Amino acid sequence: MGNKKQIFLESHNLNNIYFGFGQFNYWLIKSLAKQNTEFTLTVTAKNKSLIKDFEAVNFKKYHSFYRYKSLRIRKKYDLWHSMNQNTKIEPFHKIPYLLTVHNITHIKDLENYKNDPVHQRFQEKLNRSNAITYISNYAKNSTHQFFDVPDVPEYVIYNGNPIKEITISSDYKPSKKITAPFLFSIGEFTARKNFASLVKMMEILPDFNLILAGKNSTENGQEIAKLIEDKNLKDRIFLVGKISEADKQYYYQNCAAFVFPSLREGFGLPIIEAMRFGKPVFTSNNTSLPEIGGELAFYWEDYDPEYMADVFIKGMHKFEADKQLYREKMIARAQSFSWDEAAKQYLEVYKSLL
Repeated sequence: MGNKKQIFLESHNLNNIYFGFGQFNYWLIKSLAKQNTEFTLTVTAKNKSLIKDFEAVNFKKYHSFYRYKSLRIRKKYDLWHSMNQNTKIEPFHKIPYLLTVHNITHIKDLENYKNDPVHQRFQEKLNRSNAITYISNYAKNSTHQFFDVPDVPEYVIYNGNPIKEITISSDYKPSKKITAPFLFSIGEFTARKNFASLVKMMEILPDFNLILAGKNSTENGQEIAKLIEDKNLKDRIFLVGKISEADKQYYYQNCAAFVFPSLREGFGLPIIEAMRFGKPVFTSNNTSLPEIGGELAFYWEDYDPEYMADVFIKGMHKFEADKQLYREKMIARAQSFSWDEAAKQYLEVYKSLL
């Protein structure tokens, strides 16, 4: 044990398990811990209970003061994996450094973005990297578009689908049950999730209800709630907030379709989760989403409500006309995104750096 190379996984987003970075940290570490035989893995989180699902890993308590240069972690690990691209937590020593890039979302001003402190901090992370992993080709291409990427090995390693098996019982009752056919979407309520376009589309689809899940205590969540009220759709559109894993599976399994009009995604995991249930997926034709949805999803080119409704109706007809084949292909695609496979690829990257 003492001779094993020591790898530090900068995993403090385990503290936010229901968000994208938190999910990435949780599922990748869980699979790494299960497969790892060569290294000693150390993870950081606010408390030990957050790592109870992992096999043999060491625990380093997370403190926010680690962000300050003079208070960085002093232990000299053999490799540092920065799993969360925006973190200010960096190694004290100059040691082999792997950076995982999820997405480039901070660029608002195309002329002056290089002066943005977030941009400069990200550039410094790239500069210190000995290798870079990306969660999609889109993430890789957009990083090259906006940054000076050093000449180091680069890898695209897709995220896995955490829903391997459908685990809810047939008589499961969710927190909000509706009997009418419904569409489903999930994500933190931010402008880039573009939920407002779904609310406007629902005016033109009177035969369907809509369930929107995810943290909605945000400013955008308040705007969406007001829009629903203004359009008199409170009896057809339901904001159910953050939901349990069982509720999520119920809504995937029982929705008529999954709708995801996001403007920017580094990966777009909910698309794959919905496909695991053999559900038709309607999403945006931009950033990483066509790469992840492939030819099995239906795509919106813009967000005019009538156009979106038209794409939806035509897509549903196409899906229903060949339902069994669509379902088989979707489930196979969803299962091809595997956290065990992702962990195997990350372990190979660790080996190459050590």
